[in-house]
Amino acid sequence: MAQNRCKGFRPRVQKLNLDNNVASGARLGRESGVFLTVVPRGMRGGREAIFMGGRGVRAYWLAAVWLCLSGFGLGMGADSARADTLEWALVQAYQNNPSLNAQRAALRATDENVPQALSGYRPKLSVTANGGYNYTNSTSAFPLTTGGPINTIQFAQQFLSRGVGATGSYTLFNGWQTANKTRQAESQVDAMRETLRVTEQQVLLDAATAYMNLLRDQAILDLNRRNVEVLTEQLKQTRDRFNVGEVTRTDVAQAESRLAAGRSALLGAQSNYVTSQANYRRVIGVDAGRLAPGTPVDRLSPRTLPRAIAEGQAQSPSVLAAAYGVDVAALAVKVSEGALYPSLTLTASVTQGTNPAFETLQQTAASAVAALTVPIYQGGAEYSTIRQSKETLGQQRLNLDVNRDQARATVVQSWGQLDAAKAQIEATTAQVNAAEIALNGVREEARVGQRTTLDVLNAQQELVNARSALVTAQHDRVVASFTLLAAVGGLSMPHLGLNVDIYDPMVHYQQVRDAWIGVRNPDGR
Repeated sequence: MAQNRCKGFRPRVQKLNLDNNVASGARLGRESGVFLTVVPRGMRGGREAIFMGGRGVRAYWLAAVWLCLSGFGLGMGADSARADTLEWALVQAYQNNPSLNAQRAALRATDENVPQALSGYRPKLSVTANGGYNYTNSTSAFPLTTGGPINTIQFAQQFLSRGVGATGSYTLFNGWQTANKTRQAESQVDAMRETLRVTEQQVLLDAATAYMNLLRDQAILDLNRRNVEVLTEQLKQTRDRFNVGEVTRTDVAQAESRLAAGRSALLGAQSNYVTSQANYRRVIGVDAGRLAPGTPVDRLSPRTLPRAIAEGQAQSPSVLAAAYGVDVAALAVKVSEGALYPSLTLTASVTQGTNPAFETLQQTAASAVAALTVPIYQGGAEYSTIRQSKETLGQQRLNLDVNRDQARATVVQSWGQLDAAKAQIEATTAQVNAAEIALNGVREEARVGQRTTLDVLNAQQELVNARSALVTAQHDRVVASFTLLAAVGGLSMPHLGLNVDIYDPMVHYQQVRDAWIGVRNPDGR
């Protein structure tokens, strides 16, 4: 964790304070979810299993559920309290997800745009040095007298020369390009922070979805496993009754067909469970353990749809990132226009040389020159750049409108999905209760010969389907609450109030903003 802290993590310890008083059916697996409602009734070791009354079935399955829970706890003992929770999974994804860590690194790279822009306010200094071997060979010819013979003199000389110099330059005015580039870089940092929030929300939403998917598929797998056990026992009982002449061969074939279908569904549930396990490992970063029930986060979302739409359009990180993109594009226009303004620079230099030339022992030179450059015409490229920047600005403004419309549509869609999931829980709960009563009645009627084996099988399958629908509705309820919270821009660790070190992008930004020199990153790399 020390390595993460130097990259921008700051300690934040806060108790989890989620709403535990949720409506009936909201907590998957506790009130009416994984372990209590998905186990089919009606299986018993003796031959009376299919025709037991409702009270006997309920008492038997309470014991069976206890055995099921005990089976999950084998080898754990006192560690049963260490079951993975949804909140724990969110913390693991927040700290370990590679996509989120990559986006944080991208933000730290964008932070460097600010000191690069600020460098325009700072002087530029350079030092030069030279030294080397010099050789001169010359021949001179001149007449001794007018019209007389020519006299030739040859001269050769070698010497060592060396020198050192320093040059400094400072931009006094460049059409406000440095100021606009600095503001543009700061807007780029703000936009990238909102992009980081987009990634963070998506990772947390993916983590919640992966957790609930695995919890749902685990419940459906257990449901199908128990259903196969019930159908196996029912086939056995049907064959025994066929042997004594109570039923026909058709009843046996119907039981065999239903058992084959149950085994096929079990294989499909196992495949889905394995896939969800792999996806959980990819998103959360660790293998799944024993999962505790998940809790929705409705209390953190707005209470009304109009308020949710307003918050989504104002606080959605996608909308804010697009708004900062407009600022970046507007400042790019000003930077391009700066090329049309005059520029004023001051250059100073000093050099000192020893034996810089033949018969020169030492030479010192110094200069300070101010240069004013007024652009007249440079081929028209700067005008094209300005026009191009204005078109980009118009595009970014349109993108902002697109993101606002998309934010509104996402909020409305998420709100509808959450309402539908709540209604589905109520409907499927009633469906499960009715299917249980119907199954018990059909079994009693079959015991006295008023119903056929097919009627019992159909009633059993209806109960299995109802419990599967209830599990799925409970899953959708939790996922939809996280989706709505992300749509309004509230799916973040501080808002969830989880106990975790919060990544603060301002830490790295302040470390590099005013750094004049240095090649090492703040984390030591």
